[in-house]
Amino acid sequence: MKRISVLTLAMMVFACAAMAQVQVEAMLDSVQMFIGEQTYATLKVTLDAKQKLELPDIKKGQMLVPDVEVLDIMHADTAYLNEGQRKEVVQRYLITAWDSSLYYLPPFEVKVDGKSYSSPRMALKVYTMDVDTLHTDRFYPPRDVMKPPFSWNDWNLIFWASFAIIFMLLSSHILLLRVRTGKPFVRIIRRKKKLPPHQVAIEEIERIKQTKNLTQEEGKAYYTQLTDALRTYIRERYGFNALEMTSGQIIERLLRENDEESLRELREVFRTADLVKFAKYIAQDNENDANLMAAVEYINQTKVEPDPNAKPEPEIVKETDHHRQNQVIAMRVVILIFSCLSVATLLWILWRVCDLII
Repeated sequence: MKRISVLTLAMMVFACAAMAQVQVEAMLDSVQMFIGEQTYATLKVTLDAKQKLELPDIKKGQMLVPDVEVLDIMHADTAYLNEGQRKEVVQRYLITAWDSSLYYLPPFEVKVDGKSYSSPRMALKVYTMDVDTLHTDRFYPPRDVMKPPFSWNDWNLIFWASFAIIFMLLSSHILLLRVRTGKPFVRIIRRKKKLPPHQVAIEEIERIKQTKNLTQEEGKAYYTQLTDALRTYIRERYGFNALEMTSGQIIERLLRENDEESLRELREVFRTADLVKFAKYIAQDNENDANLMAAVEYINQTKVEPDPNAKPEPEIVKETDHHRQNQVIAMRVVILIFSCLSVATLLWILWRVCDLII
């Protein structure tokens, strides 16, 4: 047990001493190069976090050894280890050589709390360039800067972004015109099955048929509604404006389309209607029913059945002010969004083009 304890204690003392000691390392990024090439010499110092470190006093342009020059000194980087108890300082020097040879670089000397420490020496092999000794009179100018080949991958996003800008600008222009002219962007259209003229007239006559025991004023309204239903049917059926014509003009015009026999009962209906409306004539109920039957008979004789395969006519639904106002607000929001996106995309394209060209 005593031997184990002594061994453990010795290992702990050795570990603490190893952690407390200063470690100085040096290395080259490349140990071989041609004349005029450059490489980095890296100095790494590991020490206690509380210790004070002084790096080598090396200046830019200084010769480490003859023909090996320090071109630049990088900023020292510090990293803390073992939960902040230790630290590692890295200093890099950019060096070059102006003659071919095998150089042994001197060790870097640092001071920690006033005590000097040295890094291992480094070796650098520098090679000369081959020279055409047979044609020493030949001189070649420097080559021009090579332009990289065109690559579609570098420009495809710019192309599609430009196309997107054009689309957004055109869309914004169309929406702006819609807003200024007050035209809706979306118009609601529904297909409505239109009833044939004879069916509309028959339904109106069936409604009129419910009237009984008419007074003089009611009789005028009765025959006005009946003749209006006939006039509307004739207008839709034959294509002339019967609502603006007199009874005689309607009969005269219908003689071009129908024979005298089919118009005989219709002529009687119009004659009775004129007497009731203009001569204060009061028709009896049986006479009213006969005129209704005559009107229905004329419609059934002259009706044209619609084509069952015909498509229903479109009907444009009238928009309300609230619906129109909502559309205007939506179009203005879309215009604003497209405008902002267009500006942002254009700025990105300019930045990308400058990045590719310069």
